[in-house]
Amino acid sequence: MDLKSLKMFVHLTHSLHFGKTAEAHHVSTSTLSRIIQRFEDQLGCLLLHRDNRSVALTEAGVLFHKYAEQQLEQWQLLQLSLDQKQAELQGKLHIYCSVTAAYSHLPPLLERFRQQHPLVEIVLTTGDAADAFDQVQQQAVDFAFGVKPEVLSRMFYFQHIANVPLAVIAPTMACRVQQQLQDETITWSEVPIILAEHGAARKRFELWYRKKQQGKPNIYATVSGHEALVSMVALGCGVGMAPKVVVENSPVKDRVQYLQNVGEIEPFDLGICCLNQSREKTLVKAFFEAIK
Repeated sequence: MDLKSLKMFVHLTHSLHFGKTAEAHHVSTSTLSRIIQRFEDQLGCLLLHRDNRSVALTEAGVLFHKYAEQQLEQWQLLQLSLDQKQAELQGKLHIYCSVTAAYSHLPPLLERFRQQHPLVEIVLTTGDAADAFDQVQQQAVDFAFGVKPEVLSRMFYFQHIANVPLAVIAPTMACRVQQQLQDETITWSEVPIILAEHGAARKRFELWYRKKQQGKPNIYATVSGHEALVSMVALGCGVGMAPKVVVENSPVKDRVQYLQNVGEIEPFDLGICCLNQSREKTLVKAFFEAIK
């Protein structure tokens, strides 16, 4: 099992697309298919379920994926140990975080890492912070910036970065929402709410709203990502709950306001998460050591 073929298989487990993996390694899809077939013949089992529309790993494929990564990791470690000059680390480090975290918390950490390991290529994917742990669990990335859940699975390692306060925000423009908030006693069950689709933010809101004891909330819309939530509030669509760091870095921050005296909200525990089994990977370990 040559290293090039193992690399192709690992890439395929992430892309789940024969065409993309073949193109990335400058081979034809038929050549890639033969490589996978050779692996399956050697192992005596199917590694992939595939048809004209989709590719998915079998149980054996998941195990072989771990084996392939271990072999590639061992090869990299051997190369480093044989280099008497301790050559600088090379390779790709895949990171996932929200758009806001990409310019609020990631830059100073990334700067320290790149000062020590300038040859490492950073591959950054941005998205909803609520999807951070899913991205790590699916091994789509090496690690992600996310909010620590109430119960942290033993499969994950989590390193705290900062406590992120949350706030209830409302539009500053003259609108129906503003009128409702001017009432001496706010009828929260009538105020339209912009709510996160899932994740820690939604749970924080549900706990906060439950304390109001005003029946079911009036959900105007659910959104993916705090940045989109702030934008919808700024448009006068409703009231929402968002991390203050997202509000302060939003291009529409002047069009929203913090509501005062609406009750306490537990801050987020923001940190970096990765699979426990990945902590000793060369690049992941180097990153955590660099940001201590």
